[in-house]
Amino acid sequence: MSVRAGASCGPDDYRITRADLVRYAGASGDFNPIHWSDRVATSVGLPGVVAHGMYTMGLAARAVTSWLGDDQQIASFAVRFSKPVVVPDDDDGVVLSVTGTAKATDDADRIRIDLTVTSADVKVLGMARAVVTDAVDG
Repeated sequence: MSVRAGASCGPDDYRITRADLVRYAGASGDFNPIHWSDRVATSVGLPGVVAHGMYTMGLAARAVTSWLGDDQQIASFAVRFSKPVVVPDDDDGVVLSVTGTAKATDDADRIRIDLTVTSADVKVLGMARAVVTDAVDG
């Protein structure tokens, strides 16, 4: 299945827990204590431990790739980090929800997907968009 102009995509929901943040820190090398210590996070003015911005962006990109199927690929992907994703210290964590709307572009071989990425009913990524193209054989 391919994504075409006018299509709505999602929602795709991803649960984020503190354990996910630990795994992401190990994989990325980003051990900033705002991603694991409530004491440090609140001391710098955050409401609590927050998810890594790049992890949040990666989950949004995962949603796009799940919508694309095998016949399209991401040509570009960009977001603006607008609000933190606060991850509580419990087993439930928080849900990141990704929806998209496909729009035509000036290039007939490309579609822009405007994303809405929210957590706890707050938009956490601004100006989030992917440009997708038909996959090139070869």
